[in-house]
Amino acid sequence: MRLEKGWGVWTLEFRPDFDAVASGMDAFINWKKDFVGKEATQAIRDARPAQKLVTMTIDVDGIDVSNDEAILKDGAAVGYVSSGGFGHRSGMSMAMGYVSAENAVAGTKLQVEILGEFYDAEVLGGPIYDANGANMRS
Repeated sequence: MRLEKGWGVWTLEFRPDFDAVASGMDAFINWKKDFVGKEATQAIRDARPAQKLVTMTIDVDGIDVSNDEAILKDGAAVGYVSSGGFGHRSGMSMAMGYVSAENAVAGTKLQVEILGEFYDAEVLGGPIYDANGANMRS
């Protein structure tokens, strides 16, 4: 259910190639504290990152992404899939990936290439299962 909750994985969504702002991990930073890299991270946050990590649903049946598939908007590449699979709670194919910041807005319609075919995808604005964590704490 990690995809349905929008949880990334170390080495796929989270790795040294991506800064805290692009990956969304800046939500967990206490900006009132001093830490190594604070000035650089603030500069990236203020400049707005070129790409952002998103979670998407994909309109496909019987096939899922694996890794590194192209994400397109109007035929132009705007990012790539970092991981994905079938969301058993939602009954939908899902993927996480990095896209250009202007395409990271909830509701944005994109396409994902899977085995040479293009499938419609939509950027989510948040988790589609247990968004507030109530089931986890029950």
